[in-house]
Amino acid sequence: MKRPRIHREGRNSLIAIVLIAFLVNVPVFLYSHHWVFAVTLSVTAVLLCFVTYFFRNPERIIEVNDPDFLVAPADGRVVVIEEVDEEEVFHEKRLQVSIFMSPFNVHANWYPIEGTVLRSEHQSGRHKGAWLPKSSTENERSLVIIQTQSGQQILLRQIAGAMARRIVTYAKPGKPATRNSHLGFIKFGSRVDMYLPLDTEMFVELGDAVTGNETILARLNSKTEE
Repeated sequence: MKRPRIHREGRNSLIAIVLIAFLVNVPVFLYSHHWVFAVTLSVTAVLLCFVTYFFRNPERIIEVNDPDFLVAPADGRVVVIEEVDEEEVFHEKRLQVSIFMSPFNVHANWYPIEGTVLRSEHQSGRHKGAWLPKSSTENERSLVIIQTQSGQQILLRQIAGAMARRIVTYAKPGKPATRNSHLGFIKFGSRVDMYLPLDTEMFVELGDAVTGNETILARLNSKTEE
């Protein structure tokens, strides 16, 4: 049986909860009623179990035989598949594909395709519900542009939600984007948007549940951009 792995972004949170549990439960055990200790122990145990579950880091390895396949960058449900005017980077119509992550999904994010990171930056913003359309442009977010092996560019946004207060992005300009590697991590409920060429062939539909680094989302047209 494989030993469960905890993502590195969750280690400090787990240490903090263990310390808080110790500082709360020991005095209660020594100086209060047994039923009070039972309540505080149960609450801290449930909290520790939830945080451990939230920061789980399953080992997922995918092998694909087509470099133009796009793999889901996150666990969750597809909440948007539509043509939009992407005005921040490409200034043209793009196919937006959005995946909403609930607090119960794995929150690690993977590179959806191989290539080179052209741009990576954090953008401040609000913390509206990540399922709302305006969260893509108004919420705190991280922007990553990847140039694929065929020369096409895709835009990926990690978006904070109402609960999420920290976005971690490992992608750095000039560094390779490689399959089976983490692009980043978002804490406590969030969303990932991708902006793809309009001629992208989709393999999922609105409302589908997807698994990060397992579900094949789409296939890019292999022509090289001029």
